[in-house]
Amino acid sequence: MAQTDRMSFADDTVLAQICAGRFDDPFAILGPHKKGRIRTVTCYDPGAEAMSALSAGTLSPLAQVAGYRGLFHGAVSGTKPYVLVGKKGKVEWQVEDAYRFGPVLGELDEYLLGEGNHNRLWTALGAHVMTHEGVQGTHFAVWAPNAKRVSVVGDFNAWDGRRHVMRKRGGTGVWEIFMPGVGEGTAYKYEILGAQDALHLKADPVGFGAQHPPETASVVRDISGYGWSDGPWMERRAEAQNRDQPISIYEVHLGSWRRKDDGRPISYKEAAVELIDYVKYMGFTHIELMPISEYPFDGSWGYQPVGLFAPTIRFGPPHEFRDLVEAAHEAGLGILLDWVPGHFPTDVHGLAQFDGTPLYEHADPREGFHQDWNTLIYNYGRHEVENFLTSNALYWFEEYHIDGLRVDAVASMIYRDYSRKEGEWIPNIHGGRENLEAIHMLQSMNTLSYGEVPGIMTVAEESTAYPGVSAPVDAGGLGFGYKWNMGWMNDTLSYMALDPVHRKHHHHQMTFGLHYAFSENFILPISHDEVVHGKGSMIHKMPGSEWEKFANLRAYYGFMWAHPGKKLLFMGQEFGQWQEWNHDGEIDWACLVYHMHQGVQDVVRDLNALYRATPALYAKDCDPDGFQWIEANDAAQSVYAWIRRGGPEDAEVVVVCNFTPLERSAYKLGFPQEGVWREAINTDAECYGGGGRGNLGRITAMRGEWHGQPAGAEITVPPLSTMVFIKDKA
Repeated sequence: MAQTDRMSFADDTVLAQICAGRFDDPFAILGPHKKGRIRTVTCYDPGAEAMSALSAGTLSPLAQVAGYRGLFHGAVSGTKPYVLVGKKGKVEWQVEDAYRFGPVLGELDEYLLGEGNHNRLWTALGAHVMTHEGVQGTHFAVWAPNAKRVSVVGDFNAWDGRRHVMRKRGGTGVWEIFMPGVGEGTAYKYEILGAQDALHLKADPVGFGAQHPPETASVVRDISGYGWSDGPWMERRAEAQNRDQPISIYEVHLGSWRRKDDGRPISYKEAAVELIDYVKYMGFTHIELMPISEYPFDGSWGYQPVGLFAPTIRFGPPHEFRDLVEAAHEAGLGILLDWVPGHFPTDVHGLAQFDGTPLYEHADPREGFHQDWNTLIYNYGRHEVENFLTSNALYWFEEYHIDGLRVDAVASMIYRDYSRKEGEWIPNIHGGRENLEAIHMLQSMNTLSYGEVPGIMTVAEESTAYPGVSAPVDAGGLGFGYKWNMGWMNDTLSYMALDPVHRKHHHHQMTFGLHYAFSENFILPISHDEVVHGKGSMIHKMPGSEWEKFANLRAYYGFMWAHPGKKLLFMGQEFGQWQEWNHDGEIDWACLVYHMHQGVQDVVRDLNALYRATPALYAKDCDPDGFQWIEANDAAQSVYAWIRRGGPEDAEVVVVCNFTPLERSAYKLGFPQEGVWREAINTDAECYGGGGRGNLGRITAMRGEWHGQPAGAEITVPPLSTMVFIKDKA
């Protein structure tokens, strides 16, 4: 075998580093280089016994560099592109040389990456199928500023990190390489020689696809070119998601909503038919999917993600997730995603110690470790990390036409002492407990998202009284569109769990929420968190006999739908299943053969229909002018009554609730107008499983002041019920 003098093109130290996979500037040696008018080619393939370069039909043998197995060098005639021809024994192969291709990232990318301000980060980083310099392949780019060497590895190079060391882009900390011949469906990782000389095998932080767990590699996915046809929805989305519109959200864990006969969950494509049809039938306006960004452990329900840019492969590839979104839009439904920028898992293939240093997380566990979930906390103060998160939000809006993001565990992000004892946390620069960097990241995310994408919505799950969560950023707020009303949820569920004989002593748990109901743009959430970990299902929370449990639940849903605030209900709650939610199974569809469960489902469907058809029940959800108490103090009888109002042309609505198992006959109630009021819904109706008591469908309010109102009527208020009356037009 011919050998060449290694000293003619590189010294021994460099050659040894190349063969050991420790050289951080491989393009300086490998690939084509000019020596005067002669083109030379150097390549490294430890699996080859011989190597040649084929250019314009001419085969130029490359000599093995003396003393360095797999390293070849030689002159290649002409100037045309070449391919490498390798040989081992009788096996021969041809391959494009990755080192003959120039960089893909441009100067603007480099500038934006360097300052941590690349709004569409996913267009620069990750794995992009493309044609580069006339050749089809995939461009890989990853941020690893403290790495000594980064390689892309996969079946295409026998997972050997010595073979395709990437090009470092100046001071950005980004490494890139174009890999000819690599395409859609290829599994890959980055092999990183870390700052402490340890090797790390990592999935792509900006990867668009992933292998099925428990496999952990990223997968090349071409996410370009989807032919969206949801223009009509996108044009009216801004109006549909405004705070003066009806918003009723069905929260779904896709893996356990419905399962096939073999026990597997339905796919994105199946959900595009079955889930969309069901939600449309039930009258909800939106679906909120629990996290679908790729995650390693089923038991985390997606709340410990490792692939923020990859829809989980559990239910299908990315374009099929787009099929689900488009089907929702064609049905007039919005899609919200549960988004988790608050923490990430410690799995070795993930972001933890990504380049051998605490890159995405803080080094100090008092700032960088979540004690509640045994996870890591993002270093929000690092520009590149903030950029990673804010651009990810924009990614879902732009690439997948997502209509909104619900941000998980905001309180854990904005307070440095969240769930920590004295001495276990580090104050901010002013000595306070607020996490100023996390607050800035959330404000930046909302500013970017609302500024770039018309009509979207963001929702905060924020469990404290932090001011201005849904106030604009320029007014000092966090900039969210809506906030979950956790206080309302806790107070009202606590009240409903009481035996009715004790409710009179806790009467104002149901009224207290009105003291702050208009301080934020609220969503009333009965989420998955309320039906797991021993908390019991919604029907189990209710006291009394079986009939009373169902009556309580129907009355509570009536109270919720008539209360100011948008609505959210978790799957299975809409028909009162007995069992707690189990992510390993499906919700208990079988119980719908029983009339009482069907009755709960019907009342939720009818409440949604009434809600969407009645502006007084939604138009002023966030405006105190839209609400007035009629009776807030009848603790002895556990009765509540109020008025909901919309615009001047909208019919007024009167709501009455009775949370005792005793009928209140001839109950004197004030009404804002005299005349005929239609009983639009009565949760005690026989069709819902109730006793059929009520007011024969309507009442007549007579002139005369009652409860401070100009008219009144004696009505029948059934036990454990909610009734809604609407003023008929004269």
